[in-house]
Amino acid sequence: MTAAVFANARIVDPSRGLDETGTVIVDRGKIQAAGADARNQGAPDGAEVIDCQGMAVIPGLVDSRVFIGEPGAEHRETIASASQAAAAGGVTSIVMMPDTDPVIDDPALVEFVQRTARDTAIVNVHPAAAVTKALAGQEMTEFGLLRQSGAVAFSEGRRTIANPLVVRRALTYARDFGAVVALETQDADLTAGGVMNEGLFASWLGLPGIPREAEIIPLERDLRLARLTGGAYHAAKISTAASAEAVTRAKSEGAQVTAGVSINHLALNEIDVGEYRTFFRLSPPLRAEEDRLAMIEALRDGTVDVISSSHDPQDVDTKRLPFADAATGAIGLETLLAVALRLHHNCDVPLLRLVDALSTAPARLFGLSGGTLKPGAPADLALVDLDYPWVVEESDIRSRSKNTCFEGARLQGKVLQTMVAGRTVYRA
Repeated sequence: MTAAVFANARIVDPSRGLDETGTVIVDRGKIQAAGADARNQGAPDGAEVIDCQGMAVIPGLVDSRVFIGEPGAEHRETIASASQAAAAGGVTSIVMMPDTDPVIDDPALVEFVQRTARDTAIVNVHPAAAVTKALAGQEMTEFGLLRQSGAVAFSEGRRTIANPLVVRRALTYARDFGAVVALETQDADLTAGGVMNEGLFASWLGLPGIPREAEIIPLERDLRLARLTGGAYHAAKISTAASAEAVTRAKSEGAQVTAGVSINHLALNEIDVGEYRTFFRLSPPLRAEEDRLAMIEALRDGTVDVISSSHDPQDVDTKRLPFADAATGAIGLETLLAVALRLHHNCDVPLLRLVDALSTAPARLFGLSGGTLKPGAPADLALVDLDYPWVVEESDIRSRSKNTCFEGARLQGKVLQTMVAGRTVYRA
């Protein structure tokens, strides 16, 4: 671990509302100074001095929704390979979902993830524990013991809890332990048999559709239960204009509610399914263009708090199938920042707000130490050339699975260096 000085950098730090040219000084694993006023401070002995020439230094991204195969499906992704992909994308902390085999529903499994991450990962890995045992939606897990062992949140991963009483109890117990319950909302009956967004395009393709109501109905139920219990509820992945309206209403009524959106639903719409392209089969499905634009507006005005990659590795056996038979999900750790920067380059979302949603807000939501360049904070950061053009090539993907929605995409903005606790874990 060596000291480093990032000189002549555009420093973007939402935790301080900072977007200015200056210097970032890193020493002994922590941020010593960051800002225009740091230019006059002397460099630590033996420090590496990097002339950033106006490139951006941002807090390392905090990806709040990452699915990893280990344990149980290491052929799809391991904690080590996910961390390599994360580092290449400027992601310094990931919140790992409990959808593993066995499910992360026991303190021993939380400890297994932490131990494996310590031994093999190059970024911070924070496990989320299951709300119910075996993700079956019935019997609650031991929130207190799981929280004590290091679970940063409670989630059912890809699943939606059907029983509202279970959701109510989960929110109540989580409130007592100061934890967040992060849930997806896809009604199992309304989504049954559906494979893409219900509408004219699905009819043209001859594919069964999933109505927006499949997301909205359980979401509105959960928002009301959050208001009832006072628990901290995170709508993990919303995708429709009506969902954004429901979240806005719940927030205005005082509920302790936050919302997330996957980068896919900000960048893509149902037309991208094209000729039955299974890499674009996602849950929730890619929506109509008006919903995508509503998600961007919700991000800009703060209705949506965080952006996640929703990184969900699937192998050839589960994706190279007819569209209706293919598994849902796409990888996204390595492309998260670059795809998000489209919104900056298009002037859809200010850069400071974008970095907030990718880093500062999720760190704050889950009580993690990253997401800031404040002096004294861990030196988790990324050096980014905001304008660097590049093309996503399958051969360059570090994830064990290659099911990206953005293969061949031309992106603008590339991570040049990623640092975790003052140690460089990636350099382009």
